[in-house]
Amino acid sequence: MAWSEAGHATWPGMESRAGMRLPRRVPLVLITGGAGFIGSHVAERLLARGDAVRVFDNLDPYYDVRLKQANLDRLAAIGKDRFAFVPGDLRDATACRQAVAGATCVVHLAALAGVRPSIADPVRYMDVNVTGTQTLLSQIDDRGVTVVFGSSSSVYGGNVKVPFAESDPVDQPVSPYAASKKAGELLSHTWHRLRGNKVVCLRFFTVYGPRQRPEMAIHQFVRLITDGKPIPFFGDGTTRRDYTYVDDIVSGVVAATAPPKPYAIYNLGGSATTSLAELVAHLERALGRKAELQRLPEQPGDVPVTYADVGLAARDLGYRPGTSIAAGVDRFCAWYLAEKRAGRLP
Repeated sequence: MAWSEAGHATWPGMESRAGMRLPRRVPLVLITGGAGFIGSHVAERLLARGDAVRVFDNLDPYYDVRLKQANLDRLAAIGKDRFAFVPGDLRDATACRQAVAGATCVVHLAALAGVRPSIADPVRYMDVNVTGTQTLLSQIDDRGVTVVFGSSSSVYGGNVKVPFAESDPVDQPVSPYAASKKAGELLSHTWHRLRGNKVVCLRFFTVYGPRQRPEMAIHQFVRLITDGKPIPFFGDGTTRRDYTYVDDIVSGVVAATAPPKPYAIYNLGGSATTSLAELVAHLERALGRKAELQRLPEQPGDVPVTYADVGLAARDLGYRPGTSIAAGVDRFCAWYLAEKRAGRLP
């Protein structure tokens, strides 16, 4: 595969009516953090529709790197000469410059994730998520490049007005992770105003599904329940989350790569809430096993509810989540059990 001066991937295409073989042009999308959970799903969807995809990832050992390598192997098999992996760190300007070269769109998903770990190590979270984001943006010279920034519902903090709307105030984050994501939105907006590039910030609401990170609640609960071990159950079980199946999130991300506005922020959620107690009941049903609860106090940084108003994303992006929590849990459990039997999970 070659790269044209216009920043598109080219390779032999279908013959024209004159019998000549002409190059076919497709967008090149850079996905930072593309070896991870959401990023690998986005890459898979883009490759399936015929785009060229470049993944930029430092393979941080926050969880088992073999899982990320398996994601890359899957993408390489799907994309063949339309897929490339570029190892590197967001804080390395030279690596970022090489990664963004020729891209028509940058989907920026790379970040240190997790509310509770950010409380333990706030300096590192700010370094990677804030400094890294600014470093990446600073290396994009082409004013035609669209940037899609992966933000988080955590920016809403302890907001008690539900559902959460993009116009709600988000100036009271309750964790360093949330603050870093709000900072990323601000940096993206400033860069848009100064450069003119199109920017979309997407606030993800509790994404789950196949290839989910092992420490995230649904994956962790399924592993512990199937191993016959107690699951950590924080508070009285009444906290509610807007769980969003990864396929729905991916549809929103892909739609955002061709944004209708120069700058916008959108919620991407399931537009429904599920309590912790209800989530456990869904898992017990799907697994056919009773969960043993390790009851623990509520944790710093946790919020009582998350709930997305997706009306704006529906209007502008055609976003319509279609996977219920019951269906999504069933799919995740089926995936987990199959992967475990095949020895592909630690």
